[in-house]
Amino acid sequence: MQQTKKHLPIGIQTFREIRDGDYYYVDKTAYACQLAGQGKYFFLSRPRRFGKSLFLDTLKELFEGNCELFSGLIAENEWDWSQRYPVIRISFGSGVVRDRQELEMRIRQLLTDTRTRLELPPSQVEKQDITGQFIELISQAYEQHGNKVVVLIDEYDKPILDNIEDSEQAAKLREGLKNLYSVLKDADPWLRFALLTGVSKFSKVSLFSGINNLHDLTLIPKFSAICGYTEHDVDTIFAPELEKLDRQQIREWYNGYNWGGESVYNPFDLLLLFADRQFRFYWFESGSPSFLIKLFQQQKVFLPMLADIEVDETILDSFDLERIEPITLLFQAGYLTIDKINIDELGEISYALRVPNREVASALNSHFIGSYAELHSLRKVQRSRLFRCLNSGDLPALQQEIQAVFAAIPWRNFCHDLPQTEGYYASVLYAFFASLHAMVIPEDISNQGQADMTIMLGEYIYVMELKRDTRTEYQVTAENPALKQIIERNYADKYRASGKRVFQVGLIFNTHARNLVQMDWI
Repeated sequence: MQQTKKHLPIGIQTFREIRDGDYYYVDKTAYACQLAGQGKYFFLSRPRRFGKSLFLDTLKELFEGNCELFSGLIAENEWDWSQRYPVIRISFGSGVVRDRQELEMRIRQLLTDTRTRLELPPSQVEKQDITGQFIELISQAYEQHGNKVVVLIDEYDKPILDNIEDSEQAAKLREGLKNLYSVLKDADPWLRFALLTGVSKFSKVSLFSGINNLHDLTLIPKFSAICGYTEHDVDTIFAPELEKLDRQQIREWYNGYNWGGESVYNPFDLLLLFADRQFRFYWFESGSPSFLIKLFQQQKVFLPMLADIEVDETILDSFDLERIEPITLLFQAGYLTIDKINIDELGEISYALRVPNREVASALNSHFIGSYAELHSLRKVQRSRLFRCLNSGDLPALQQEIQAVFAAIPWRNFCHDLPQTEGYYASVLYAFFASLHAMVIPEDISNQGQADMTIMLGEYIYVMELKRDTRTEYQVTAENPALKQIIERNYADKYRASGKRVFQVGLIFNTHARNLVQMDWI
């Protein structure tokens, strides 16, 4: 029987509104029941617009005992509806907090609003004592409602992340939030359940020093799909929306986010795709990673490294203002995801990471083009031209396009250290090629060594070696040293049986010319 179309819950984070209205809903109540039954203090990190707020609101309605909203859902028969708990819900999701004073005003207002909702008397604690006000709120809610209290904190880290480019201000805001969150440890006798959600996970020392018993759900495989839509959700719940959309294309563009278990789609992407019927960078364009791009520039990050990353758990789950790791930011923000979990002979876990899908690969590398090469208005045209060259095997045109790319880079980009290395030229090329949704393998290893870069697109494979020349005037030579290295070390042999046309390409860049000065191929 054909399913009837429903409304798309675009931007709706209120569980009651979705259930009362004729909206699609992906049932996450099994996770809620599991958490409520197995522990007390939890933490969850997920990228923005992944459904964290809706999940928290679902928990709120469950603990408040609003059983009429859960008809037909897993929780209907799994939840203990005889118990009703007072719920304190705090969210920093709206607006921007610019300093410590604004933060404290926001917190006081949130606590006052909660008092009103729970029908509690005005606070008797001094206005300046936020810690005292919060613990008073919890204890009074417990006493007046006759049951333990549930605390749900959404976007717990947003005030810090909104000020991440001003480390001094961000540190002050961190201390203000630390005062608030430290209450949870002392309030333990009155608490039934607590969950904090956000994008980043700050170390316990920097933000959670008062809460040593938080159970971090972020990298637990069975909770990988606690937020987001699975393949099964798309094929069943959203089946009416799939008509005239290429199912494989949906998968390539928007699936692939993984935290060690089942992969998921970003809900924001899918809902807007179903509404607009166009493949676009919906999620990426909803928030610019400007600070991240600046950080990569400052730390002179070699972009091809993004294609082959393996890190231990400490890199992924701990974020500190005093020592910001670009890979940590990329992972926590959703621009990198888990590809594989490895366990070594010592029993220690490491994670192989990758870019999740076509949307992120194309959009992120397009931003890197703008950052590393300052090519903004021209990058769309140049990407299209490079794609046509690679997709048709037109090497003479490819040489011209690469030279056009570097000729368009403003001279000031060559006035710092990074362009004085071979890595700068490789980074710019990598950003362009990766933004085309080509398969790019940097430092492509064979039994004789490694080629700098291999690109696969359509029916063609390009094995490339880059060299940097520092002479004031470069003279083209009959023997290209980069191409010679590819041939002598047989870098391309591993692709001979692929059935595709394999090109071996040697590129020479000159520091003074600031461009590609020689390119040969066979």
